[in-house]
Amino acid sequence: MPSPARKDFIAKLFDGQQPAAWLTKSPMPWSVGAGVLAAAAALVYWQVPEQTAAVIALALLSLAALAGLVWSVFRLRPHDPAAALLLAAADANPDARLITGPDGAFVYANAAFHRLFAMATSLDAIAAVLNDGEEAREAFKRLRAAALSGVPGEAEFPLHVPTVGREWRRIAVTPVPGRPGYVLWRARDITAERELAAVRHAEDDRLADFLDFLPAGFFSVDPNGRIQYANKTFTRWLSGGEDAGALRGEKFAGFVVETELPQLPGHGANGDGSDGYGTGDEGPSHGEVTLRRLDGSSFKACLIQSERTGPDGDMQYSRSILLRDVTWRAAGQWGQAVQRLHWLFDEAPVGIVILDLKGTVTECNKAFLGLLGLHRLAVVNRPFADRLTKEDRHEVAGQLSKIVMGVTRAAHIEVRMPGAAQKELTTSLYASRIEDGDGEVSGLILHFIDTTDQKSLEIQFAQSQKMQAVGQLAGGVAHDFNNLLTAMIGFTDLLLERHGPEDPSFSDIMQIRQNANRAANLVRQLLAFSRKQTLAPEILNLNEVITELTNLLGRLIGEKIELAIERESDLGLVRVDRGQFEQVIVNLAVNARDAMPGGGTLRIDTRNVMLREAVQRGHEVMPAGEYVMIEVHDTGSGIAKENIPHIFEPFFSTKEVGAGTGLGLSTVYGIVKQTEGFISVDSALGEGTVFTVYLPRCDDGASRSIGAPPPGDLFAPETAAAVHASHARKAVSAPPAVKDLTGAGIVLLVEDEDAVRMFGARALRNKGYTVLEANNGEAALDVINGTDATIDLIISDVVMPGMDGNTLVQLIRHELPEIKVILMSGYAEDVLTDGNIKNASIHFLPKPFTLNELAGTVKDVMAE
Repeated sequence: MPSPARKDFIAKLFDGQQPAAWLTKSPMPWSVGAGVLAAAAALVYWQVPEQTAAVIALALLSLAALAGLVWSVFRLRPHDPAAALLLAAADANPDARLITGPDGAFVYANAAFHRLFAMATSLDAIAAVLNDGEEAREAFKRLRAAALSGVPGEAEFPLHVPTVGREWRRIAVTPVPGRPGYVLWRARDITAERELAAVRHAEDDRLADFLDFLPAGFFSVDPNGRIQYANKTFTRWLSGGEDAGALRGEKFAGFVVETELPQLPGHGANGDGSDGYGTGDEGPSHGEVTLRRLDGSSFKACLIQSERTGPDGDMQYSRSILLRDVTWRAAGQWGQAVQRLHWLFDEAPVGIVILDLKGTVTECNKAFLGLLGLHRLAVVNRPFADRLTKEDRHEVAGQLSKIVMGVTRAAHIEVRMPGAAQKELTTSLYASRIEDGDGEVSGLILHFIDTTDQKSLEIQFAQSQKMQAVGQLAGGVAHDFNNLLTAMIGFTDLLLERHGPEDPSFSDIMQIRQNANRAANLVRQLLAFSRKQTLAPEILNLNEVITELTNLLGRLIGEKIELAIERESDLGLVRVDRGQFEQVIVNLAVNARDAMPGGGTLRIDTRNVMLREAVQRGHEVMPAGEYVMIEVHDTGSGIAKENIPHIFEPFFSTKEVGAGTGLGLSTVYGIVKQTEGFISVDSALGEGTVFTVYLPRCDDGASRSIGAPPPGDLFAPETAAAVHASHARKAVSAPPAVKDLTGAGIVLLVEDEDAVRMFGARALRNKGYTVLEANNGEAALDVINGTDATIDLIISDVVMPGMDGNTLVQLIRHELPEIKVILMSGYAEDVLTDGNIKNASIHFLPKPFTLNELAGTVKDVMAE
């Protein structure tokens, strides 16, 4: 039996105020509570020490509470999928929902409800955060009482949120049908609505104040001519007071003594239900009227009014303004002048600007603001010079000064202006003077016509004409001159085989060869400008290429010029021909060196550029996208404004006669455009020059040949383009390793230029090949048909009189599909024009070529 002390412990442990009592009253199974009681009693009977018994009992109580909680969760969470889905939807509902029981305790509250009421857990807690003191709490108390009585209700309450401040909630209560005492509470945040209503109320008050105290009478009449609205000014003029209700319902015709208003059809004053002062669809009605006040006195005024008509054409109400102390004639003239000014100025299709004598914009129309893409406040009362490009300000100021001083009355100037979307505008500016009543100039009026597109088309057309002319010239020079250079270089190579370095003639032969190579480079520059060369593009990091060029650039620019290079560390990749890009940098560096004869700084910057919208660069529009930008800055003498539009033209040069070919920058332009890039120049005399090159960023690693044929066409880019690229770079590349170029086999050489054919035949015979010769396509077919030997390789020029090389190869392929072919040409476009032959065994050898290049190409092709 337990001792009295242990009995007292049990009584305390399971007293109504202890956790055991809550446990027995909780919604857990009765078996759990009974088990806890039995365990506690056993501890007492087994004479366990009191402290140990208390610890064990509390542990059992904690386990029981946890079990009860788990049981409660499983009991409250419905196991039915549909019910679970409804519960989840209620939890995710953005509208606040709360269900209370008969005793006011929370039965269910979703997350939105806790968010709106700062995690309140009871109705008393909600009442405590109401912000309007006792009045709000009493209103909330009445809403609770209505809910308990089964009566729906709704009210709006201010709430104090600690981190936000004062907010408003709209709370609605609805009894739950079939569940007496259970109430559904719905709440919504109406803070924004309250703030918007306050703003609207303030705006309405301001508008009412504006209309009421407008220095003109404003009123409206209904179809029967009765006043339905009158501002305080109108009311004061007629009644002497400011009570708007004093005139409401009165007929306006009763105050009219005389009128000069026109009689309008359907709205006469004689018994048709109208006051005679409305207007029809023909526009506003104006006239002078004499009105009698309520005290019997009268006054004259000008009445301007129009009417609002419904869908059926019937009048709904009038809009009327009464002006005192003006005559009808003055008001009519003023109205006509305003209307004309509106159409001649605001609605003009050209930009119009009015300047004062200080050059400040005093007024401008909508068309001018549309050109600039600016708000009126950014233009009016600001200097007009701010709207012009820096280069044009001096010229425009001089022309406008002549107009002000009376040297000329008007001027026509072409100016450039920064427009909308970072686009530079080219406009035709027509300027004339504004004179006052005494004939003195009081300002200037400027008219602007946007000629950007027209100017761009003119420049593009002129440029295309020049490009076409130079392209044709380059093509002719490439065909004829490259044949001559091939023969010159080839025969010097044959001479060098017989005259070694110890021979007295060796230096003379090398001079001839070096000058022939210089001439070949000049032809390549022409082909680069006309974009008829073949590129060997590869994916490169331009920082690495520029780093490799640093030593070469240092030697080119000399010691008096400082070279600075700033690179962006994570520069994007681009797809370019390495040799051609190096030529771009070298040409720009040499051009900068020539502009700084006394020394200076040459800086090359690289960085990534993201264009989110198209941007105009010069007269070209660069589309949006990611680019890698290369800037070449110099601190030289700069370029005159009149020379900048011609800077990329072929054979244009500002240097002395004989100091340059005029092909350096035009070659750069051609290479950049063929690489799908953009180039622009910014310069001014005495301020140096900046050339900016934009190349499309290519970080995906995909391979695509720029300016080369698609895979599978006449020759593979990795063979012909690579041969051409190595040929273009041979002036700066290391000499190739000596290898055996001898071989064996029968080669048919087809070339219409006798010197080239003679050189090629002798060179190949010296290397061990049997060479058959033909001077055109027809002769080549005769040679093939007239020999019983098996021809291993055909070397043919592309452009020949009669049958060209492409046609010859196609005919031979029908009979000898596996025969190997090498095509020769002054530039690759001859080969690219034909896409019918698709065989990897057809190769390309660009002219001019050396003996070793010819023999090496033949040996590589024969070895395949």
